Order: sequence, then C-alpha cells, then structure tokens
Amino acid sequence: MDEVDTKIVALLREDARRSFQDIGRHVHLSAPAVKRRVDRLEQDGVIVGYTAIVDPPSLGWRAEAFVDLYCEGTMPGEAIKRAVEPEPGVVSAHTVAGEASAILHVMAQDTKDLELVLERIRATDGVTRTVTEVVLSTLFQR
Repeated sequence: MDEVDTKIVALLREDARRSFQDIGRHVHLSAPAVKRRVDRLEQDGVIVGYTAIVDPPSLGWRAEAFVDLYCEGTMPGEAIKRAVEPEPGVVSAHTVAGEASAILHVMAQDTKDLELVLERIRATDGVTRTVTEVVLSTLFQR
C-alpha cells in the first residue's frame, strides 16, 4: 500500500459514495486507475466493505452505552460473540486487555429499554457482572 492508496482509503472513509472521478481529482489519477486500485484494495482485504452511517435517534435509539463485560474464567472471544450477538441492542463487541473480558457498544430506545438489554446480557451464561457507562454525547465518529 503506497501513499496514493492511503489517500484513496481516507477519501472513501470520509464518503464511501465518492465517484472514482472525484477521488482521481484528489490523487491525480484517472477514474479507471482509481477503480483498479480500489478493486485491488478490496481484493487484498484492506477495504472489507462499505456502510451507511445513520443517525441513531432517527431509528428510535435515544440511549447509548458502553458496557464492560466480565465473564467466568477465560471465556474465549468466540463464546462471548455467540452469547451477545443475538441481542439486537448490542451493535458491536470487542475483546479487550485489562480486567474486563469484553466491551460492548449498546444502543436502545430509551433508558428503560437499555435496562432491559442489560438485564438480558447479565442473564447470559458465563457473564458474572457488567459495568455500564452511559453516553451523554458523541463528540465525533469516523
């Protein structure tokens, strides 16, 4: 990956709907040359997908939290994934270094719904406790 590839990735991270022509203007390449590079970046696994960033309140999600998940013993990441992935309020899960086994990003309709999501997570086999940090505001998101 060279400097041009890095710039192409940065431009796509800003706006994944940019045209190859627009990207080409920024990196001084033709649209077909940009397409070839993007295709190669996808093939090499550098770009693994494209997504829409949505406004959570527009979807009815007005409560957001990060949850430190503590599990019995050394619960493997795959087991944690199987345990929390079915919960629709969990939008992402990450294993972490430190005391917690994982950290979860949770979205809910309101604080009552957040409480119900947390109760279901705490009732999961292998989960010993949680520590929840409720988000007050998002400063930025990439």
